[in-house]
Amino acid sequence: MHVESYGSGKPLLMLHGWGMHGGMWGDAVQQLAHSFRVQCVDLPGHGFSSRTGEQDSSFSLDAIVDELSTQFDEPLNVCGWSLGGQIALRWAQRCPAQIEKLVLAASTPCFVQCADWSCAMPEDVLEAFSDAMTQDYQATLKRFLALQVRGSEGERELLHTLRERLFDRGEPDIAALYGGLAILLDTDFRTQLAQIGQAALVIAGTRDTLTPPAASAYLAQALPNARLVNIAGAAHAPFLSHPEIFVKQITDFLHE
Repeated sequence: MHVESYGSGKPLLMLHGWGMHGGMWGDAVQQLAHSFRVQCVDLPGHGFSSRTGEQDSSFSLDAIVDELSTQFDEPLNVCGWSLGGQIALRWAQRCPAQIEKLVLAASTPCFVQCADWSCAMPEDVLEAFSDAMTQDYQATLKRFLALQVRGSEGERELLHTLRERLFDRGEPDIAALYGGLAILLDTDFRTQLAQIGQAALVIAGTRDTLTPPAASAYLAQALPNARLVNIAGAAHAPFLSHPEIFVKQITDFLHE
């Protein structure tokens, strides 16, 4: 797994979202690097990390956690964004001694709506992304970017920035994209959150339509040792739209 490191101090590992890479965090990384040793990961099959091969089995939650836990052998603070948040939750659950604190940005215990879970995306929307990837996965990823910034302050500028950075490190592996979508479609942490005892900071954008604020509120309430911060005017990428607030909240939390 490709990792880029910035700054010094307590380690803070950054896990990106679906179809992205470790270079998507923008100026927030440089600001965090004033206080921490920030390590930005390219997940398997993304950015500069190795391809996953023809099958997507290497992009399962447990396979990713196994690789992360092997590569990083010291206690860490972990910040996960969106899909990265679900990876962080699973890592904290399976390897509690490795994870000191969690930051869960624009994250949810369950991405898909069901009978008892309405604060999520309709299943057919995610399935449509999977179908569309077979036709044109570049265009599919760009449409997903538009959903991420919809309603955010500075929406047009944010979309331009995300589109410029999307393929900075090459194109993601198609098997990794399918594997990531499978995680989004199949994972439901709601019954497992009580097992995750690390201190957690849940950061939500009040205008997020992919992981609605109600999902973040549930996450913060269900985790035994968590608190919620809502960033007004932000959508699914608060670290880009409101980097100063994002950085301050994380810095204060990790220094407690």
